[in-house]
Amino acid sequence: MFDRNSWLSVVPFVAVCFAAGGIGAVATNRSVGTWYPQLKKPEWNPPNWVFAPVWTFLYIMMSLSAWLIWRQAGWETGKAALILFFIQLAANSAWSLIFFGMHAIGAAFAEICFLLMMLFATTIAFYSISFLAAWLLIPYIVWVTFASYLNFRIWQMN
Repeated sequence: MFDRNSWLSVVPFVAVCFAAGGIGAVATNRSVGTWYPQLKKPEWNPPNWVFAPVWTFLYIMMSLSAWLIWRQAGWETGKAALILFFIQLAANSAWSLIFFGMHAIGAAFAEICFLLMMLFATTIAFYSISFLAAWLLIPYIVWVTFASYLNFRIWQMN
């Protein structure tokens, strides 16, 4: 469909990542002004305005990372690594649906642990194909690790 050497070939990856983010945003937006403010949170909980720019940056980095794998390895050689990527992306959306949509804080913590595990597996698989693609996922790993601890603390406090 797209020439792997064309910068335009990144567009589907960006679209898929932001679509996953959009699914999560629907659940988040319904609760961020109602249910979420009522929760007890640690004092180091970031202000709400931080999340949109952080996730925008992370989705761009994720898109570039997956695109680099596809660009370098193609679907045939990069299939296993890209499947792991799409599994973690689905888990990313699922967390928002569980935490913000279902208000299931404990289940969301279990799910974000699964997300983190899949993210590590994806990064390792990407590393075997592209050093840069793997490193582009490091900010995402850091953020999800932070979010996991925040989820855990909110679960404990509520």
